[in-house]
Amino acid sequence: MKVLAALAVIAAAIAAAGCGDDESGPLTVYSGREEELVAPLFEQFTAATGIEVEVRYGDSAELAAAILEEGDGSPADVFFAQDPGSLGALGEQLAELPQETLDRVDAAYRDADGRWVGTSGRSRVLVYNTGAVAETDLPSSVFDLTDPAWQGRVGIAPTNGSFQAFVTAMRLTAGEERTRQWLLDLQENGANTYEKNTPIVEAVAAGEIDLGLVNHYYVPLVKQEHPDAPIANHFLELGDPGALVSVAGAGVLASSDRRGDAEQLVDFLLSDDAQRFYVEEAEEAEYPLVGGIEPAAGLPPLADLKGPDVDLTTFGPELEKTVELLRETGWLS
Repeated sequence: MKVLAALAVIAAAIAAAGCGDDESGPLTVYSGREEELVAPLFEQFTAATGIEVEVRYGDSAELAAAILEEGDGSPADVFFAQDPGSLGALGEQLAELPQETLDRVDAAYRDADGRWVGTSGRSRVLVYNTGAVAETDLPSSVFDLTDPAWQGRVGIAPTNGSFQAFVTAMRLTAGEERTRQWLLDLQENGANTYEKNTPIVEAVAAGEIDLGLVNHYYVPLVKQEHPDAPIANHFLELGDPGALVSVAGAGVLASSDRRGDAEQLVDFLLSDDAQRFYVEEAEEAEYPLVGGIEPAAGLPPLADLKGPDVDLTTFGPELEKTVELLRETGWLS
């Protein structure tokens, strides 16, 4: 891997910092990011530092709930989450990160209190079937999806953390009642439900539905397997809740007795080489968040993506209300 070429440099920098811990045993990471995506990053971190990593993989929200239940006795040293809501739900169970770590990322993509930092970004988009829908006929706003013209033609993943973050953004910008009505109208309009984003994109490609609400990187991911799939991304109008730019991120548990090693891992995830991993090696072409590193070819620059005006820090405290609203409107059991 290209990242391995720089491991000696990273290792030397870490050794010079002298911030390692003396505790034996592996560093424990709770990862809401899928193993097939991020396992290479953990391997590269171990190669660079000699610090072994033991990873518990799972759903980000479920892992956050486990950490809350475990309290100060949690074995987790680092929480690597798919979404800011799961990170924010932990509140003061996450320690404040060093300012030099936080400063690697724009303030819009990190916790206002410094307890977590974004590690990669994603934009919400509409995936559409290019054979069934002309580009000129695509909706400009997610609110248009409740129009009868799209009845039975749209797919969503209500249990997915990214969808729930998008609904949170809608609640915070459009208001509780408009969001509630949109969810009810979307159900009345026969929107189809899927467990994850990839099945939505595959359903669009197969012609089962014409549109789907997903993250931007799932179209190129599916096209790797099916280059001729008739699918493309449609970025919604600036400021629309459906254009939300969200992040995956990481934080260090305040209860960890491996604070130095844990902070090294977070620093590694923000290193130039680890950030280039999302551009050059990862199947999911997420946006690097560290300045000076360009996104994958064909993607608009991160600075050009203008989602709704929301503070990602608020997503943690708001997550429970979003989940409750999804239950009340029949999207969750």
